[in-house]
Amino acid sequence: MITRSSAQRRVEAATRTRSRIKWRRLPAQVLTYTVLIVGSLVMLMPLFWMASSSLKSNYDVFTFPPVWIPQPPQWANYPAALTFLPFFDFFKNTMFIAVSTTIGSLLSNTLVAYAFARLEAKGREVLFYLALSTLMLPYAVVMIPQFVIFSKLGWVNTFAPLVVPSFFGNPFYIFLLRQFFLGIPRELEDAAALDGAGVLQTIFRVILPVSVPALVTVVIFQIQMTWNDFLGPLLYLSKESLFTVSLGLQYFLGEDGGAWHWLMAVSTVAIVPVMLMFFFAQRLFIRGIVMTGLKG
Repeated sequence: MITRSSAQRRVEAATRTRSRIKWRRLPAQVLTYTVLIVGSLVMLMPLFWMASSSLKSNYDVFTFPPVWIPQPPQWANYPAALTFLPFFDFFKNTMFIAVSTTIGSLLSNTLVAYAFARLEAKGREVLFYLALSTLMLPYAVVMIPQFVIFSKLGWVNTFAPLVVPSFFGNPFYIFLLRQFFLGIPRELEDAAALDGAGVLQTIFRVILPVSVPALVTVVIFQIQMTWNDFLGPLLYLSKESLFTVSLGLQYFLGEDGGAWHWLMAVSTVAIVPVMLMFFFAQRLFIRGIVMTGLKG
């Protein structure tokens, strides 16, 4: 009986201790969530303003103070804006470039990153740091030489200048994938080697299946970068039939101040695919980012 009472007192004391700790942490938790909620609302405000402006008349877009919920909403802005130019063709062009560059990035960067992570070769580290050093080169430095090369090849007004470079690697993706590959146990590759697998078989049958988070991270970064690219298509594409969405949006910034309500409507539609992609792949994306820095 004495033992039971003693155990009960210990349980009650532990419960009171946990309760005191919980109440002590409550102000910090409330402050943390308050800051996160306010920060999220601030970050979402431009997105909400864009969606709201897409349902206004062009005059009401710039009214001050702004009307956040238009009355009545101008739903006709969407079909009018999307049919003002062949935007569905622009979407298809953008999607083709995004998918092609993603395939090129996965193939080239995976092979190079695996070589830097696993294959023993003299000067490997020097080559790796040399590749990373190219990240410090501004695009403006290589823009003109690249344009001259692609012009000599007759690739202007084709998708080739926007797609082909992705098959030659990207230093950021190489670094990201290399760091992830370094965290994969070598025993998996040793077992594959004992079964007679070559290097390419090891990469595609052993390494890639366990590297899905890192690969998804590369896919999201590449599609997002290609989807929002304006300078590349502006340099190489002058035929309207080849335009991407980012180029088509510039038609709304014409005379008489521009059709901002139509611009906001098409912009709202344009961000939907990228938002859906991130929404469904965010867990793998976050996991891929976190796990790439575990080994060096």
